Amino acid sequence: MDYSQFLYMHEELSLLAVITILFLADLFMCPDKKSGKGTFNTVLPVLLLTAHTLLNLLPCSEAYSAEAFGGMYQYTPMMTLVKTVLNVGTIVVFLMAHEWLARPENRVKQGEFYLLVLFTLLGMYFMISSGHFLMFFIGLELASVPMAAIVAFDKTRYESAEAGAKFILLALFSSALLLYGISLVYGGTGSLYFDEIGILLSGESLLGILGLALFITGMGFKISLVPFHLWTADTYEGAPTVVTGYLSVISKGSAAFVLMTVLMKVFGVASLVETWNTGFFWIIIASITIANLFAIRQKNLKRFMAFSAISQAGYLVLGIMDGTAQGMTALVFYLLVYMAANLGAFAVLNVVEQRSGKIGMDDYDGLYQTNPRLAFLMTLCLFSLAGIPPFAGFFSKFFIFMAAFKAGFHLLVFIALVNTVISLYYYLLIVKAMYIKKNEHPVEAFRSDGYTRAALFICTAGVVLLGLAGVVYNFIDGFSYGIN
Repeated sequence: MDYSQFLYMHEELSLLAVITILFLADLFMCPDKKSGKGTFNTVLPVLLLTAHTLLNLLPCSEAYSAEAFGGMYQYTPMMTLVKTVLNVGTIVVFLMAHEWLARPENRVKQGEFYLLVLFTLLGMYFMISSGHFLMFFIGLELASVPMAAIVAFDKTRYESAEAGAKFILLALFSSALLLYGISLVYGGTGSLYFDEIGILLSGESLLGILGLALFITGMGFKISLVPFHLWTADTYEGAPTVVTGYLSVISKGSAAFVLMTVLMKVFGVASLVETWNTGFFWIIIASITIANLFAIRQKNLKRFMAFSAISQAGYLVLGIMDGTAQGMTALVFYLLVYMAANLGAFAVLNVVEQRSGKIGMDDYDGLYQTNPRLAFLMTLCLFSLAGIPPFAGFFSKFFIFMAAFKAGFHLLVFIALVNTVISLYYYLLIVKAMYIKKNEHPVEAFRSDGYTRAALFICTAGVVLLGLAGVVYNFIDGFSYGIN
C-alpha cells in the first residue's frame, strides 16, 4: 500500500489534527465541576479552525483533480472551495455559541460541543470527497450521529431532548432507505465505485431507477425537502439556537453539494437524468410553495426560520437540475450567500434569546427602539434571504435562476419567482415588527459580547460584499472544471 496517498487527504488530516488538539485541551483544561471555572474557551477552537481553514483555503494548483485508494477518495478544486465555505460557517457558529456555552450549566460541556461539531464537519468532508458508496455512507453517519447529540445538547430543556430523539429516529429511517437504494444499485452493477457505476448502470434498469428514488429520498431528509421535511420545524424549535443555525446551513449545504455530485457521477445516464429532473421539478415546487405558506403562519421565530430553510433548500437544489457545471457554480455561490445571511439572522436570534429569553415574533415588536443596531443587521440579513437588491441574496437567486432557465426549466423558474414575492412578504413581517409595531415591554437594551459582534460582522460583510457577485461568482466558476 502506498501511504503517500494519504497526502491527498490533507484537509481531512488537518481537521483531524484540530480535533485531537481540542480533545487534549478539553481533557486537561476543562472547567472544574464544582467552581464552573476553567481556561477552556472559544478562542482556542476558533483559532485552530481558522488556521486549518487558511492552510487549506484554496485548491491545490498542481493537482487539478486526483484520486486515492483506487478511487474511494476523490479530489477536485470545487470540493476544496465547498469545504472552505463550511469551515467559515463553522467558525461563525463557534463565535455565536460563546455566550450560550458560558452559561453555568454548559461550562463543563464546552469541549464536548466543539468536538461533536467538528466530527460532523469531518463526516461532511468524507461525503464531499467520496468516490465510493461505502466511504460516502461512513461520512454520512459520521455527520449524522454527532448531530443528534448536539441537537439534544441542552439537557435542562425537555424540548431539546425531544428534538434529538426525533432527529435520530428519522435519520435512522432515512439512512436505512438510502442504504437500501445503494444495495439495489450494487445489485444492478456489481460495484460501489461512482465512476464504474456511471458506466455500468443502464437507464432501463429497474434496480437503478428504484435505487435512484431511494437515494433521493434519503438525501431529501438531510436537505429538508418536501415531503421529507416533517422533522424540521420541531427539531429547529427544540434544538439550541446555535445548533439550529448550524443545521440550517452547514449540514444542508454539504448534503446539497453531495447530492448533485453523486447524481452527476452515478445517475448521469441520459434517461436517468430525465427521471430525476422530473422528480426534482415537483419536489422543488412543493418545497418552495408549501414552506412559504407555512412560514406566514408561524409566531415562533425558530419555527419561522425552519420553514424559511425548507424554502431556501428548494432554491438551493434548483442548481441540481440537469446536472450542469454552471448549475454547480450557482449552487456553491448560493450556499455561500445563504450561509452569510442565515447565520447572521440566527446570530441575532441567539443573542436576543440569551439576554431576554424571548423567541416569539411578537417579542420583536419595537426592537429598533431599544437595540437599533441589531434590528438593522437583522433587516440586512432578511433582505438578503428575500433576494432584494443590492444585497448578495439577489445575485445568488439570479444565478441559480439563470442556470435553471438555461437548462430549459422555464416554468419552474417562473414558479420560483412567484414564490420569491411570497417570501418577501413574510420576511417583511419581522421588519414590520421591529420598526413599526409598538410594544409596552420591548426587549431591553443590551450590548452584545465581542464574539457575537465578530460573528455579526463576518455575516454582514458577506451579505454586503458578496453583492460584488461578478467577482466571486467568476472565481467559483473558475474551479468548476472536473465536475462533469
